[in-house]
Amino acid sequence: MRSLVVCFLFAALVSAQSSTSNSAPASDKPAAAKAASAQSEQEPTHTIRVQVNEVIVPVTVTDEKGRFVNDLDRKDFRIFDEGREQKISFFTRERGQPVVVGFLIDLSNSNRLHWNTYQEAALDLVNNLLPGDTKKYQGYLIGYSNEAELQVNTTEDPERLMEKIRKMKPGGGSALFDAIYMSCTSRHLVKGEPIEPRRVIVIMGDGHDNASKHTLDQVIEIAQRNLVSIYAVSTTGFGFVSEGDANLERLTNETGGRVEYPLQGTYKDVDGYLSKPSDDGNYALTVGTGGYAAAIAQGIFKSIANVAGEVTTQYIIRYVPDVPDSRPKQFRNIRVQVALENVKVRARRGYYPEEVIPISK
Repeated sequence: MRSLVVCFLFAALVSAQSSTSNSAPASDKPAAAKAASAQSEQEPTHTIRVQVNEVIVPVTVTDEKGRFVNDLDRKDFRIFDEGREQKISFFTRERGQPVVVGFLIDLSNSNRLHWNTYQEAALDLVNNLLPGDTKKYQGYLIGYSNEAELQVNTTEDPERLMEKIRKMKPGGGSALFDAIYMSCTSRHLVKGEPIEPRRVIVIMGDGHDNASKHTLDQVIEIAQRNLVSIYAVSTTGFGFVSEGDANLERLTNETGGRVEYPLQGTYKDVDGYLSKPSDDGNYALTVGTGGYAAAIAQGIFKSIANVAGEVTTQYIIRYVPDVPDSRPKQFRNIRVQVALENVKVRARRGYYPEEVIPISK
């Protein structure tokens, strides 16, 4: 009897092994699913969801002459969210805070005249804001004409950006708004954004747009949702009035940045040489001496230095919003006060408390 039971158990065991062997593809399905799941977890996702439960507010304080006031402390600042004063959870005035800078270069036809100068200025801008000796500073490059194109994705290597800038050539229309949208949606993120490092965009162009699929209002909103500060170095020449100036002013004012106009004062001391070509005393920049080009370059490089100085000299305030949640997804206004007279305070005007940030590979 015992031998019969043993034989029966042996036969059942053999049958089970045979069944397992014959149905290997079916039994492998769970393992394959696990492997596929593991692989999908390792691959970067196309959408990154960010719950903004801490708001970062870069603040610039200048005196009546436009000079930075950089010796203030936490106690000198008050910040209000929808009119309600907030408790500052983090404050620093240290130079060199981590930052990711998007360099947006206008490649439209309007920049052909002084392109070589703008190109050199763009290289200088990268050198100033992306030194390459630390991972605290990273950047990416977008060129825009008829379309916006991500030329270099986020990197701490300035040479990659500079190599692309050297090869750029202007021609075509201007899709500035699409370039801003792209900078907020289609690049690699750095761990910790937008709190640390924070996000900055620097536009080098005249602010004109005639080719974008997105509107000015749309890109201002997405910049605010992504806690981006926008700066601009205008390429509008002296004596010209451009509708792009209003675009740049809105983009920068709404996000806490500002516009530099390096060419607006370049010719203020010049009297038309065609009317009095022989009287050198009537104009400051003599034709044929290179004075015009030198003045243009000097104006642009001064503006670059001003933008770079502000980005690296700002006070950084962070707070966890203490406001009613009756309108959680609507824009909230921010106001920053400083306990000093005769100073100008510049900061973002507000933020959106919740956001889903789509990021393409």
